[in-house]
Amino acid sequence: MNAKTLIAVTGSGMARACQDAEGTWHVAQILAEPAVRCLTVDRLNPGRVYAGTNGAGVRRSDDTGATWQTCGLNGRIITAVAASPTRPGHVYAGTKPAGLFVSSDGGQSWDELIGFKRIPWRWLWFSPAEKPFIGYVQAIAISPSDPGHLMVGIEAGATVLSLDGGQTWTRHRRGALRDCHSLSFHAKQGNWVYEAGGSGGGAAFSSNGGDTWVQPRAGLDRHYGWAVAADPAQPQIWYVSMSPTPFKAHSEHAAEAYIFRHEGDHWHRLGGGLPQPLCHMPYGLITDPDAPGILYAGLGNGDFWLSRDRGDTWQQLPVNLGGIHRALALL
Repeated sequence: MNAKTLIAVTGSGMARACQDAEGTWHVAQILAEPAVRCLTVDRLNPGRVYAGTNGAGVRRSDDTGATWQTCGLNGRIITAVAASPTRPGHVYAGTKPAGLFVSSDGGQSWDELIGFKRIPWRWLWFSPAEKPFIGYVQAIAISPSDPGHLMVGIEAGATVLSLDGGQTWTRHRRGALRDCHSLSFHAKQGNWVYEAGGSGGGAAFSSNGGDTWVQPRAGLDRHYGWAVAADPAQPQIWYVSMSPTPFKAHSEHAAEAYIFRHEGDHWHRLGGGLPQPLCHMPYGLITDPDAPGILYAGLGNGDFWLSRDRGDTWQQLPVNLGGIHRALALL
């Protein structure tokens, strides 16, 4: 059995669900801090996880969350973290107010990327999501083929691109979403990038490394996107979770959400055993880089669903983390 471990931000910290050799799922609270906001897995260091907190900087675990250490940026609100898929020890942290930091030694020391503060029109970034209503870094994506190729999404303001490791930045990319919720490069092909957000069509993609973007709408009947994922073998097949409005998406039991799959030039609403619609927002969509066709969906109430055929049919996993807030990762 190819057992996997799922880890999520829950609203009361972080929790982990993993299978044993017999296939039984086990749930454990691994970081009991309500201030946790984001997480990332380091693919180059098995078992390493970074977590960003609401004022206590960055935390790091080297044993899949069993123990944690502080690693800098104390006092800062960390709203996004991303570990490089090609450069060992290289990790980025985004903040509120919108700033960007980089570490080359696994979080032991950090340098601010000053060029990020020179992005044109950043004074217009404004987020209605939470006081004090200023834009902040919501997502960081790093190319799997070029370590200097980065994209950052702002809540709410812009989606921007750097080709030199964050030293210099473009302005907002044409066709991308200004209110970014999720941003991800394809696992293997660095020319494909995907985004979900709360502005425009709710979902967008780029096939030229994030330079220009398209917001496909055919077959999509909702406008508020949250999570994205892409099939590791076929980059033109990708997924998004959508709700009609932010108020419904973040409600307790009335998200009216669906998961959609895009292939060719059309969106397909996924059913095959999933509740229709979903009462709880799918805040996490995860594909397995080693297993094309696998798709995990983590819902706001802590439930997990699994598809093995690119979303055509689903089964609910016998596990619940109590809640899934914003971030979900697969180890």
